[in-house]
Amino acid sequence: MKKKYILTFFILSSIGSAYSQTLSQAKSWFLEGKFAEAKPVFKKLVKQSPSNASYSFWYGACCYETGEKAEAQPYLEKSAERKVINAYLYLGKLYYDLYRFDDAIENIENHIYWLEQKKRDTTDAEKELERCRKAARMLRGTENVVIVDSFVVDKQNLLSAYRLSKESGEISMNADGNGTCFTNEMGDKKIVTQTNNDGETYLASQIQMINQWSAPEPLQSLNENSRLLNYPFMAADGITLYYAAEGEESMGGYDIFVTRYDSEDNTYLKADNIGMPFNSPYNDYMYALDDFNGLGWFASDRYQPEGKVCVYVFVPNASKTVYDYETTDLPKIINAATLKSIKDTWNNEDKLRTGRQSLAKVLYGSNQSQKEANFTFIVNDNTIYHNPSDFVSKEAGKQFRFLQQKQKDLEALEASLLELRKEYHEGNESKKINLAPQILDQEKRIEELRKEVKSLSVSIRNLELKSKN
Repeated sequence: MKKKYILTFFILSSIGSAYSQTLSQAKSWFLEGKFAEAKPVFKKLVKQSPSNASYSFWYGACCYETGEKAEAQPYLEKSAERKVINAYLYLGKLYYDLYRFDDAIENIENHIYWLEQKKRDTTDAEKELERCRKAARMLRGTENVVIVDSFVVDKQNLLSAYRLSKESGEISMNADGNGTCFTNEMGDKKIVTQTNNDGETYLASQIQMINQWSAPEPLQSLNENSRLLNYPFMAADGITLYYAAEGEESMGGYDIFVTRYDSEDNTYLKADNIGMPFNSPYNDYMYALDDFNGLGWFASDRYQPEGKVCVYVFVPNASKTVYDYETTDLPKIINAATLKSIKDTWNNEDKLRTGRQSLAKVLYGSNQSQKEANFTFIVNDNTIYHNPSDFVSKEAGKQFRFLQQKQKDLEALEASLLELRKEYHEGNESKKINLAPQILDQEKRIEELRKEVKSLSVSIRNLELKSKN
């Protein structure tokens, strides 16, 4: 009987030792930033001890770091309720990503309070708090702008989506592929992206000499106040400069900034972040205006898989018009700021209509109806179109051109999704964890586009049938 007790004690001790080793290894992985490796261990521990606030924090933090933010939220909220200090920090970051900036501020403030109680350094937390406060102010100044359309393209082919008039100047990629260059309409001045000895980019100007360009001269005062400047665009007035940069004034990654040239001092004024919806916690850049056609363009990698960007086309306002934060429902402002659906910005029918007309003209030209096309559009059982000139309704013809572009975007997204799924099935566990949120985002965008294509097709058929009757 004594041997039996000894054996039982040995087995329990072995289990306890293995449990301790597993937890210890998961903690080490967590501290080393190996969140994908640590996550399944903490997930198992949470299931075994759902009331353990530390396990909830570790699992929620791992989910956040691996992109599973919806999964992370309840675990971080539970651990914050139990006053796990770092849970406040992660929950603040999560709320920041969800544009719940006031909630983010509250949690970061709680995080700082408990750090102070423990006599621990608050420097990084203070920076995070200031970032949240800036974003909260930015949300309150969200511009009420109509986004006409959007195009998903490969990041390396970003500029192929921009269709600017000659009067707006020219944007092009640098020969080394590390940034872009802007050349004005007259072709006698450039704003170029340069790289310094530390590998960081900055902006410089060049003037056309008799038979060559002058050496690049760094833009005075501008580069000193920002870092990683890139993607310049000079407005038609020759004074207003837009560019992208990273730094303390950015929401996250690249943000778009605007400054103006001071001819008296030969310097640029302190740049301002142009705010939402143009900027986000992701990378936003290559802002360009086409006054001749009344359109604006900018790019963002928000909601996009790696290697892809979305180029948004909008109708510029004559002067900045913002949503009234006091009278407008907060969810409506957040929807407009995030651009998860550009339809949330369609609150001015006149601007939307003229913007679409301008975009159609830019994309297809005024003589598009004379060009041959190879498509099949079924109007009804007895009528099938194969050429743009077949349309009786002008409005139906215009909408069909938008339909063609959306179908191209859908095909590109579906092809990209196939590649992502292939990578997922062939990848290891860590790769799968990283790809999962990208695949979900892609699937959501495809579903939205399919609905848009279907709805637009019905609208075109109804317009055409009405015109024929």
